[in-house]
Amino acid sequence: MMNKVVFLDAATMAGTDLSALQSADVSLTFYPQTSPEQLLHHAKDAQVLISNKVPLDAKAIAALPQLRCILVAATGVNMVDLAAAKAAGIVVCNAQGYAGTAVPQQVFALLLQLTNHIQFYHQAVQQGLWSQSSQFCLHLQPIEELADKTLTLLGYGDLGQATARLAEAFGMKVLIAERPDATEIRSGRTAFEAALRQADVLSLHCPLTDATAKLINTQTLSWMKPTALLINTARGGLIDENALAEALSKGALAGAALDVLSTEPPAVDHPLLHSSLPNLIITPHVAWASRQAMQRLVLQLSENLQAFLAGQPIRQV
Repeated sequence: MMNKVVFLDAATMAGTDLSALQSADVSLTFYPQTSPEQLLHHAKDAQVLISNKVPLDAKAIAALPQLRCILVAATGVNMVDLAAAKAAGIVVCNAQGYAGTAVPQQVFALLLQLTNHIQFYHQAVQQGLWSQSSQFCLHLQPIEELADKTLTLLGYGDLGQATARLAEAFGMKVLIAERPDATEIRSGRTAFEAALRQADVLSLHCPLTDATAKLINTQTLSWMKPTALLINTARGGLIDENALAEALSKGALAGAALDVLSTEPPAVDHPLLHSSLPNLIITPHVAWASRQAMQRLVLQLSENLQAFLAGQPIRQV
């Protein structure tokens, strides 16, 4: 029997070779993107849907009675109504660990931009300021060493652990924050508030859930040192963005670098896009998207698809 498989937002994979998804028992359709209005038309009669960020809510799942499997082309599955999928007998599988080197590398690319001001200095040289200097070097922004600074991690899965290893190579001290609602502190963890208060750098690596939404807010930001830096390569919804904008503009936080925002793509009037804050860096959700990581992701999608078709699903959520 030929299985109809539809990739709803294949353009999210940029130029990655998707041929690993092809097989003799699969009829494969790629749509570059799928709007909410196009979803039911694109997904019609598919037994398997592949989605990176196209939402599959209870209403959509109910309208697709032939759907048997959702393959998420990411680790985070907050765009799938898991309860509705389970009730309908739909298998949901995600990708795991494929960006284990890409994301930590981006964490430090963002962090080093905040501490070493590479782009700022490059632009100063291009503007002729070095040529006008009265000495061999040009001091414009203070440069901070990472050695001996404390990195606090919120979330200690594969990505948090890989980030910790890089931090230790830089000579940083690593704290793993306990969950905010924890009644006891696990071995190797630091109480949530204490971990934030001690952080010179706070890096977010936890999933977005009801419990973690706006975890970084006016109160939690107030616990942090005014010299601290915030890095987010996880999910934008972890941060109250208005509270962050206020903390940065008031000097209550020294800087932030974000690869994710609460809505993506962001509206043109997003509060963080229109700030003239020199201590804010935003990249467009590309931490996961190294060439190598995207190829690993496709291979995992292929494995997940073949395992499901064989009746033995893997990486099941």
